[in-house]
Amino acid sequence: MDRLWAPWRLAYVTAAPAASTDCIFCDAFHNADAELTVFRGRFSFVILNLYPYNNGHLMVVPNRHLNALAALTPEEQAEMMSLTRLSEMALTETYHPQGINVGINLGKAAGAGIENHLHIHLVPRWAGDTNFMTAIGETRVLPEDLRQTAARLRPIFATLAQSHA
Repeated sequence: MDRLWAPWRLAYVTAAPAASTDCIFCDAFHNADAELTVFRGRFSFVILNLYPYNNGHLMVVPNRHLNALAALTPEEQAEMMSLTRLSEMALTETYHPQGINVGINLGKAAGAGIENHLHIHLVPRWAGDTNFMTAIGETRVLPEDLRQTAARLRPIFATLAQSHA
């Protein structure tokens, strides 16, 4: 059995069940102090992925619970793209990735882990970030705690949002 030290998961594993809407994105939207939320817009927000592919893995999520791009209003669509752009800038300034995967999975067959609430993934990438641990050991190693990631990104988002408004 593979074991990696992941102290950031203790709070998640031991937390008492909270009142839930059965949608983690709706829960995060309604929780003004959501630990993983790094930026809130008028129609959507930016949140860290609880199970990131790489450090800095962000998702841009509409406030409304909907599962299709076709269901977005023009304002929601524009803000989601604006926050995707802002996320790219924040990740670039904070982590200096060599690339960023940006993607949307619509529906379970397309790979959506949360298929009923639309979201856009941004995954920072570096040459060689898929190493032997992932390829052979089927284990991903992430060196930064999610709370540290959020603390690094929040002030960058605030600064960038002000200067690019």
